[in-house]
Amino acid sequence: MNRDFLHAFARNKGAVLGLAIVGAVILVALAADLLFPASPWEMAGAPFGRPLADGMLMGTDMLGRDIASGVAHGARVSLLIGLASTLAAVAIGVLLGAVAGYYGGRLDDLLMRFTELFQTIPNFVLVVVIVAIFTPSLVSIVVAIALVSWAPLARLVRGEFLSLRSREFVQAAITCGQGDATIIFRQILPNCMSPIIVSASLMVATAILLESSLSFLGLGDPNAMSWGFMVGSARTVLRQAWWMCFFPGFAILLTVLGLNLIGEGLNDAFNPRLRRKRKA
Repeated sequence: MNRDFLHAFARNKGAVLGLAIVGAVILVALAADLLFPASPWEMAGAPFGRPLADGMLMGTDMLGRDIASGVAHGARVSLLIGLASTLAAVAIGVLLGAVAGYYGGRLDDLLMRFTELFQTIPNFVLVVVIVAIFTPSLVSIVVAIALVSWAPLARLVRGEFLSLRSREFVQAAITCGQGDATIIFRQILPNCMSPIIVSASLMVATAILLESSLSFLGLGDPNAMSWGFMVGSARTVLRQAWWMCFFPGFAILLTVLGLNLIGEGLNDAFNPRLRRKRKA
């Protein structure tokens, strides 16, 4: 990261705000055991306790569980699934996109038809089917989200490789006798990192939304407290205890908003044209 990038990112107020929001969520997730040492599944007070009543910051649910504890521990689950599924999707998408864009020809056609197969099926439907087939767990959710998230990134990486494989530095590497793997991962891929990083930041937000939706439907890990589960379990008592839905729902909103703001800030900072416009 050079100074121009850091300066451009810092000048974007939305990106700085998003970074602060996500940083706060990460801190809460890391400090969840210190802030709330008891299990979020344990009864902590009277059922349907209102916020700030009896020392409960966010109140309690229908079973007397501390909602603040659930939100803090749920942050860890949401971030873990979002980051793990994004890393897996990036690995698959970058590998397939790089191979298709570099070699081209029939291999490119075959890999793109395979990619289009995943894009023709609605993401959420495919995630629900995969998780329903296997036992709902953190691993199965990560795998399911990764399988529906890699295709757009693969097409993006393919397009970057198609435009870069004919550049002079690639031809020079071929002339010097460098192998295909060296050219792909050391010569071309570093020049494609900007759009990959931007896409990955947005994929984390999408993964968190998908996990929340699965937990809302009862397809989340039954042993892990998550924001989606908290919202789903409170939907039947929304009028009676609004805070049960509001706080985990607001946590989802803030986290996804922060990640999207970071993605937009990274896109502006990596784009030289946008940097010049902001300077003008």
